[in-house]
Amino acid sequence: MDPHDFTLVAAVLGVSALLGMVAVQLRQPLIVAFIGVGILVGPTGTGWVAADGTVELLARLGIAVLLFLVGLRLDLHLVRTTGPVALATGLGQVLFTSVFGFLIALGLGMDAVTALYVAVALTFSSTIIIVKLLSDKRELEQLHGRIAVGFLIVQDIVVVLVMIALTAFGQRTGDTGGGMALEVALVLAKGLGLLAGIALLMRYVLPPLLHHIARSQELLVLFGVAYAVSVAALSEWLGFSSEVGAFLAGVSLASTPYRDALGARLVSLRDFLLLFFFLELGARLEFDEAGSQLVEALVFSVFVLVGNPLIVVLIMVAMRYPPRVGFLAGLTVAQISEFSLILAALGYSLGHIGAGAVSLITVVGLITIGGSTYLILYSHQLYRRLERWLTRLDRTGGRQVGVGGEEPEADVILYGLGRFGGPLADRLGDAGHRLLAVDFDPHRVRRNHREGVTAVFGSAEDAHFLEHLPLTRARCVISTIPLPDTNRALLHGLRHHGYRGYVALTAHTPRAAEQLRVAGADLVIEPFDAAASEVTESVEELLRR
Repeated sequence: MDPHDFTLVAAVLGVSALLGMVAVQLRQPLIVAFIGVGILVGPTGTGWVAADGTVELLARLGIAVLLFLVGLRLDLHLVRTTGPVALATGLGQVLFTSVFGFLIALGLGMDAVTALYVAVALTFSSTIIIVKLLSDKRELEQLHGRIAVGFLIVQDIVVVLVMIALTAFGQRTGDTGGGMALEVALVLAKGLGLLAGIALLMRYVLPPLLHHIARSQELLVLFGVAYAVSVAALSEWLGFSSEVGAFLAGVSLASTPYRDALGARLVSLRDFLLLFFFLELGARLEFDEAGSQLVEALVFSVFVLVGNPLIVVLIMVAMRYPPRVGFLAGLTVAQISEFSLILAALGYSLGHIGAGAVSLITVVGLITIGGSTYLILYSHQLYRRLERWLTRLDRTGGRQVGVGGEEPEADVILYGLGRFGGPLADRLGDAGHRLLAVDFDPHRVRRNHREGVTAVFGSAEDAHFLEHLPLTRARCVISTIPLPDTNRALLHGLRHHGYRGYVALTAHTPRAAEQLRVAGADLVIEPFDAAASEVTESVEELLRR
C-alpha cells in the first residue's frame, strides 16, 4: 500500500466499517469481519492491499498494545481466588489439546514442526472475546464466568512463555554442542537482565514518574504507548520478540494505581490498531491449497468446538463441580484466539512453518470463533437440551456436607453467598437467626466462618436437593441469585415439596421483578432499587443540614 494514498486508506476503513456492522448484526466478534476485509482487499480479492511495510508497522503496533494491555490487566489475584480449578482446567486443557492436536496433525500427514505449531495454536482461547460475551450476558461475576476468566489468564501466561521460548531458541536450533550451550547461557543472561531492569524501574522509577505524568490524562496515554513500544523494541534488540517486551511493560505497570485509567483509554487504540493486524493476516492468506485443507480445517474445528469444552467439563466434574458450571465454563474454550494467529505469524516469520499452515490456522480460527460465539450466546438453552446426559456425570453429592443425615436447625434458608448474599447472611446471623446458606461455589462454602450460619454446597436449580433441607422448620427461603429462570425453578421446586413458609426472591430489573411476583413470590428483593432509595434518603438528609 502506498503510505500517501489517503483515498485507498479511506476506502479500506470504509469497507471495514461496513463489514463490521454486518458482523455486529450477526452477533459475531469484529475479528471475523476484519480478517474477511483483509481477504477481500488483499491479493486474493481486489488487490488493494499488500502486506507491505506500512500495514505491517501498524499491525506490530497493534500487537504491542494488545500484549501491553494483557500484562497491564494480569490479575493473579483472580487466579488465586478461583482456586485450583483455574490452574487445573487451564493447564489441563492446554495439555490435552496440545497432545491430541499434535497426534491428529501427524495423522493428517503434517511434518512434526508444523503439527506442533498447529496443535499449540489450537490450545489458546480468546480472553477478549470471552470477556466481552460474558459481560454482555452479565455472567462475569457468576461462578462459571469467574472460573473461565481465571483459566483464560492461565492460558495467556502460557502463550507468552511459549512465545518467549520460540523467539529465544527458535533461530538457534541448528547449533549443537558447546555453541548451543553458550547460546542458551547468553539468552538466559539477557532474559535475566531484562527482568532485572524492569524490576528496578518498577521499584524506583515508574511510581514517582507516573505520579507526575498522571496529572494529564493525554500525557498518561502517550507515555503508556511510548513505554510499551520502547520496551518491546528493547526486547527485540536483545533477541526476544517485541510481543514479550510489550507484555513485560504491561506487567510492570499492573501494580500501579493508574493501570485501570490507562487500560480503559488504550482499549479503543488497541481495537483500531488490531484492525491492521487482521488486515495483514487476511492479505497474507493463500488459498492455493484451500481445497486440500478443507478436510483438515473441519477436523480441527470440530476438535476445538467439541474436544476443548469436553475436557474442561471432565476436569471440573472430577473436582466435584456441578456439570452445569463445567459446561458453561467449558464453552468458553470452544475457539482459538488472536494469540493463536499471532503465534502462527511468529512461526512463519521464523521460517518454521509455511504460509499454508498459517492459512489453515486462520480458517480454523474463523470457523471456531464464529461457531463458539453462538454456543456461548445460547449456552443455557443448549445445556437444557443436553442436561439429561450431562447430569450422569454429576459427582457433587460428596460436597453436600452437613445436609445429609440429621437435618440442621434453620429459621432461614439462604441461597447465594456472593456480594449481596454474603452481607445479608452476616446481618441475619447477627440478628440471632439460625441460617442455612446454600451456594454452588465450593470455595465460598469452605471459607464460611460466620457465627450462626451453616454453609452447604448445592444448587438452587436442583429440585432433588430440596429433599435434604429442613423445609418443615424454616420460616423463610431467600434467594439472592438474580437469575429469573433459576428463581422460578426454585419456586417451582418449593411448591412441589409442599413448602408453606415465605419465599423471597431477587431481581435486578423491573421486568424480572414483575415476572417473579406473577409467579407467586411473597417478596421480590430489588437490591439496586433499595440501594438507590437508601442513598437518596441519605443525600436528602445531607441537603437538609
